[in-house]
Amino acid sequence: MRALTRTVALALILLGFASSPLLAQANPPPPSNPPGAQPTGPQYQGPPPQAPQAQSPQPQGPQYSSNEIVDAGHRFFGTISRGLAQIVEKAGSQFGLPNGYVLGQEAGGAVVAGLRYGEGILYTKNAGDLRVFWQGPSVGFDFGGEGARTMMLIYSLPATDAIYQRFAGIDGSAYFVGGLGMTALTMNNIVVVPIRTGVGMRLGANVGYLKFTPTATWNPF
Repeated sequence: MRALTRTVALALILLGFASSPLLAQANPPPPSNPPGAQPTGPQYQGPPPQAPQAQSPQPQGPQYSSNEIVDAGHRFFGTISRGLAQIVEKAGSQFGLPNGYVLGQEAGGAVVAGLRYGEGILYTKNAGDLRVFWQGPSVGFDFGGEGARTMMLIYSLPATDAIYQRFAGIDGSAYFVGGLGMTALTMNNIVVVPIRTGVGMRLGANVGYLKFTPTATWNPF
């Protein structure tokens, strides 16, 4: 009887050891985070997004008022400047206020085709004064020689050395008032408006360009 009892007890013990892995598999431990649940605790989200950087506008410097331009022109042209205010007003209605202007002298002459050369001083309010030279062909219906005082209004000039390039447009006396003629040329958003007077005032619309250089040259191209 004792032997049978020991045998039954031993069998129960062995059965218990054999069934324990099955129980472990039937009841696995719960996952640390159930599916679909939000993770707990702080999570690294990476560096914060940077705000877009604003683009700085091109500095163009302070502008000249119409009165400042007219006063400078009256002193420069003298008694023949009675139509200057009207020309400045017309240019301002098209291009706004200039942030620079040139006072100088040019000479040239043509019957069918000719050349124009000049030199002067570029005036600005915040970048000082700069001596400039200009050259260019003039093709059109031109008559006589020319030796004219020239005032050029400069619009949207980002820097003084930006004047050293070629400006194309209608190169002629497109607008006349009181012995003065106004034309307009442009390149790279910069506008140059020459206001001319003098002996041999050119007549008609001349198609050409003006090239500005830091030194004098005979090459108009």
